[in-house]
Amino acid sequence: MSLDITKEQGQVRSTDDGDRQNNAPHDPGPGGPARPRLGPEEWRATQEIAAQLGETERGPLGQVGRVVGRLGADRARTFLARTQEIEAAGGLMLPDGSRRRTPGGVFFHLVRADDTLSREDRVSIFPPQFGRNGRKKAAGAALTQTTPASVTAPAPSSAWADDDYRRVMAALQQETGRATTVKITVIGRPGAAVEQGQAVAVALVSEKVPDLPKGLPAPPAGTRYTVFVARKQWGKIAEALAVDAEDAAIIEGYAALDPRVEGIAVYATSATTKRLQAAKRATTAAATP
Repeated sequence: MSLDITKEQGQVRSTDDGDRQNNAPHDPGPGGPARPRLGPEEWRATQEIAAQLGETERGPLGQVGRVVGRLGADRARTFLARTQEIEAAGGLMLPDGSRRRTPGGVFFHLVRADDTLSREDRVSIFPPQFGRNGRKKAAGAALTQTTPASVTAPAPSSAWADDDYRRVMAALQQETGRATTVKITVIGRPGAAVEQGQAVAVALVSEKVPDLPKGLPAPPAGTRYTVFVARKQWGKIAEALAVDAEDAAIIEGYAALDPRVEGIAVYATSATTKRLQAAKRATTAAATP
């Protein structure tokens, strides 16, 4: 016997980012999306996915059911796996940067951002909202549109599964090219400086992941960089940073993986600060006829 989730759980209103809201049941009105009917296996998948997302309220639970009902349990679990990868990498902020999305919000965002969804699937999963007067609400109308271009969050393909990495790495082992130049730039304020012989070692952690081109895998947040700078170069940097709390070091060098070093090792070839760099440019400009 099949289970009609909209009869058991109520027809529910979707939210823009999937976060929990107080969603009262309502009639989708004339021309509303078809109600998905879930069989026992689909219902179990719905409960399993909702539980892993931490969603217990009727609205998000019903929306997960619509994802399973329209796209299938396997595809819904793929979105769940991508959600868990993004959460493990530091999560996903709302477009306005006001807060981090809930796991459910990330899940529904990934579903909405999937450009392979048909219009029928999109409208069924994110149905229009109708007020008591039977008119479609503006927010509901927006939900039937494709993903807006202003969304800066990663595209669905940006979260690779473990199998994706294994497949790509295995293929790359067949033929590896040769890098002729490798350069990395680290900008920030280092913590403690440790002197060893003619070198100084400092450490910085990068928490901010920049906006990346669509389709790239999401990098992990919290990457640690251990930077080695010649003592002669470090002297002017340390002095500049001590004078100006707003200044930041700019270090260019060679990056490598060294098992003796935590994180990525960077061997500086040049080092300065933002203020020292600006002062040098001003001096050069003033000397130019």
